[in-house]
Amino acid sequence: MKNICALTMVRNDDFFLKRWVDYYSAQLGAANLYVYFDGEDQIVPDFCDGINVCVRPRTPGLVAAADRGRIDFLSGQAADLLKRYDMVIGTDVDEFLVVDPTLGVSLVEYLSSLPPRTSYSGLGVDVGQHLDREGEIRDDAPFLEQRKYAQLSTRYSKSTVITKPVQWGSGFHRVRNTNFHIQKDLYLFHFGCIDMKRLEAKFSDPDKVATGWSRHLRKRAKTIFNVTEGKVRKWERWVKLARMIQNTVRPPYAWNKPAMFNLKVIVRIPDCFSKTI
Repeated sequence: MKNICALTMVRNDDFFLKRWVDYYSAQLGAANLYVYFDGEDQIVPDFCDGINVCVRPRTPGLVAAADRGRIDFLSGQAADLLKRYDMVIGTDVDEFLVVDPTLGVSLVEYLSSLPPRTSYSGLGVDVGQHLDREGEIRDDAPFLEQRKYAQLSTRYSKSTVITKPVQWGSGFHRVRNTNFHIQKDLYLFHFGCIDMKRLEAKFSDPDKVATGWSRHLRKRAKTIFNVTEGKVRKWERWVKLARMIQNTVRPPYAWNKPAMFNLKVIVRIPDCFSKTI
């Protein structure tokens, strides 16, 4: 089996960090998790006991500049970790790399079986709250027991797994100067849009407003409206089609990012995923 670790950076988000630590600890082992707290004003929660934690000075700048600073730092950390690990998984704190549960294999088993490549991607699944059918998210039950709808999103088909030192693009969206490969039966679930009330709270967070996040967070809310109002399509057919398109089509401005002809595809997440996260 491959020796695999995961890293993320977080600021003021214990809600998702707790879920991230629980999930990746179960998949990889707590000793193989690396969490970087963005700002020395951050308090490390008790649930981080047993994982590798670094509290560092806050990354300066507004959204775009700070994103670049964070990803440059994480790319450097990943390069160092690859001296000891075969693979590094890099995600935001609200993102989870999941193997199709029907295969009956762990994440480590799945990734260890892949052919040699510089990076691997899961198909992006942007989970949203269906406002007419789903209530406020609870932290005492799996997310995917409470949320059943998502948009298949090129934005979240990220280059999250690397095997060599690379330069990630901001937010892990791509690996610079390297193509990406979306793997069959591998998914990146994004949960930043799972609850409208949580998004509204972020809109009013002075820390986010001061660093220019308001516009970005409002864009995030579109997923909720798309999921609520869109036609729901069959998972099996559309994940296969989306993967094929995204592995082939590129936007004219970025040859190493996926494209999907601006299709807005809403799917119902199969019940087999309900206990995964």
